[in-house]
Amino acid sequence: MELIKELPEVFEEFAEQRQKSFMAMKGLKEQGVPVVGAYCTYFPAEIARAMGAVTVGLCSVSDETIPDAEKDLPKNLCPLIKSSYGFAKTDKCPFFYFSDVVVGETTCDGKKKMYEYMSDFKDVFVMELPNTQSEMALQLWKSELIRFKKYLEKKFDVEITDEAVSEAVKEENKVRKAMKELYHVMTLDPAPIKGGDLFKVLYGSGFKFDRKAIPAEIEAMREKIEKEYEEGKRLDKMPRILITGCPIGGATEKVIRAVEDNGGVVVAFENCNGAKSFDKLVDEENPDVYDALARRYLNIGCSVMTPNPNRLDLLDRLIDEFKVDGVVEMTLQACHTYNVESLSIRKFVNEKKGIPYINVETDYSQADIGQLNTRIAAFIEML
Repeated sequence: MELIKELPEVFEEFAEQRQKSFMAMKGLKEQGVPVVGAYCTYFPAEIARAMGAVTVGLCSVSDETIPDAEKDLPKNLCPLIKSSYGFAKTDKCPFFYFSDVVVGETTCDGKKKMYEYMSDFKDVFVMELPNTQSEMALQLWKSELIRFKKYLEKKFDVEITDEAVSEAVKEENKVRKAMKELYHVMTLDPAPIKGGDLFKVLYGSGFKFDRKAIPAEIEAMREKIEKEYEEGKRLDKMPRILITGCPIGGATEKVIRAVEDNGGVVVAFENCNGAKSFDKLVDEENPDVYDALARRYLNIGCSVMTPNPNRLDLLDRLIDEFKVDGVVEMTLQACHTYNVESLSIRKFVNEKKGIPYINVETDYSQADIGQLNTRIAAFIEML
């Protein structure tokens, strides 16, 4: 089969979006636009956007600043935390530099402590994320969203109306719908494109500040992929892989490459910047916009939640919908929440879904690429 020829430049544009956004952000700051930086999928971006702020994901996916972080933090800490802190401390992340406030959340112990240290040199607002998804937890999380709103109002001397939040909700829901429809093309068998190319779009879209423009761009890309697929431009048939586990991007994209360089195709990403981010919409019919936001964000299935049925629910649907042949879980060294939960994911995938599973534990160095290739090649060969 002929591979897609015309699309790569579109994927590359999204891959380069992060770099382009550095300059765009400088322009926004010069116009006096507030910037709110964050690290986590639980961050309720709509509240910040309702006051006209730009929201951005902060640098956390490279080993470049880890030696600087290790002067303050333990060496055997998760690389994502060390990278985040290192970029912040050295001011090597333009997004961090331009952020007026960084929003943290009480997900894991390492991050909680990192935010304490970070607040010595940056305005940090930490949201109390419950570690369960009960009705009581929902009330706490809703009150945190309102506390965040009040903090922004006071800090920036603005009023954030419910109408403005509702507008931001509608806008972001459109982005989620478009993204969901885009990655849905991977349900086609054989796959229309490589998972690595799809990932460039999923990851890069987070750095496009004009949220209103995203749905049309994504829609056009999806239509192009589907049209070219009908014309016979598609990949050969190969084992279909779902990647789950810790947040992926930057240094850890080596796991995607290890799958696709060894005869597999990644058809689904369950990670934070994959399906997890776009799966659920905020209920626009709910008259209480903070209740609607609290429900949508609290229901994200992350390993910090105990118990964590929503992650299994999403995996269950993705495995069926995308006709998955095998699951690769990528966990980061010293990420205890995901590493401990990998046992229940393995059991679920093997016993409930009846398909093979492999866990690869890694960090941000490139030293284990050979080993990753060997293990993943053997896994794909077995499929």
